[in-house]
Amino acid sequence: MFGCVRRRPGVKGFEPRAGFVVQAYRFALDPNVGQQAALRSHCGAARAAYNWAVSWVTATWWQRKAEQSYGIAEQQLTPWRPSSLPALRKAFNVVKHTDPRFAGWWADNSKESYSTGLANAAAAFDNYAKSKQGVRAGRRMGMPRRKSKRGARLSCRFTTGTIRVEPDRRHVTLPRLGTIRTHENTRKLHRRLAAGTARILLATVSFARGRWFVSFQVEVIRDVRTPTGPDSVVGVDLGVKHLAVLADTTGEIRYVPNPGHYDNALARLRRLSRRVSRRQGPDRRAGRAPSRRWVKADAERNRVHHRVANLRTDALHKLTTAIRAEYATVVVEDLNVAGMLANRRLARKIADAGFGQIRRQIEYKGEWAAGSP
Repeated sequence: MFGCVRRRPGVKGFEPRAGFVVQAYRFALDPNVGQQAALRSHCGAARAAYNWAVSWVTATWWQRKAEQSYGIAEQQLTPWRPSSLPALRKAFNVVKHTDPRFAGWWADNSKESYSTGLANAAAAFDNYAKSKQGVRAGRRMGMPRRKSKRGARLSCRFTTGTIRVEPDRRHVTLPRLGTIRTHENTRKLHRRLAAGTARILLATVSFARGRWFVSFQVEVIRDVRTPTGPDSVVGVDLGVKHLAVLADTTGEIRYVPNPGHYDNALARLRRLSRRVSRRQGPDRRAGRAPSRRWVKADAERNRVHHRVANLRTDALHKLTTAIRAEYATVVVEDLNVAGMLANRRLARKIADAGFGQIRRQIEYKGEWAAGSP
């Protein structure tokens, strides 16, 4: 009832309306056993499609390299296979009926799961090409590689079909997955959808921090909030001892202490890690499965990690929101966080502080508040 079928940004045909901003609403899910299996199946299908696309494209690379080693002329080499999304979709639709990797089960999942993997593969090849040509900023991107079943992030994106937030504000409906209960209330998004000030563009399900989440990418009309100081300017100096030092044009200097969420939990994490090390863990080489005591101890340790991550996220959002609500112009120092993490003496403190997140949040929240980054 409250939903929208739209193409995702970046795809031909998507035209955001004037006066709208794109914002994400993320909710934790409480799927039942059958829904958990379906979610994992969809995410596994996305990974399988990604791996097929990477293998399909790179096969011609290695074939051409082998032919060149035999002295075959350039005109007679195997033609390049395209890595664009339309080309990958066309090729996948041909082989999915006959390829033994998909023939028996591809119809069990939504087509969106395979489109997710193919779109990710196309983006990976595009980033690799731009990085190799020097067009893409940032560190050098390598050739796309296949994703491991054990290490791949579970994620799947839905851009078409029934994507809806139910009126009871405790359920969401997704294509092929049906109606899933949410762990938290969806009233923030439901109110906007009911008022007509928002529409859903796409939904992404993912598994992180021991939970399933659904993230709706939404076009919303945001009221411009004027900062309490329309002409105020503040400089933000990030650090380890003090998370931020704020110096504004009035001459006031404020110190924001570093919560140190990870350091506060470090003693408990060390104790739980010792407990895990004393249990019989998994051994892939020997084909040994973990004991139930190991699984229980590992889950307890992971809960501490998840709590630390949640506390850090909450603290950073509160800090950046408070800064943007008070100051019109915010000046943040440009730190090389990746380079700073190379310092083994400070890496843990810097990672726990989240310098990169602070700058990113100040930038996009400044656009919402019509301020200046």
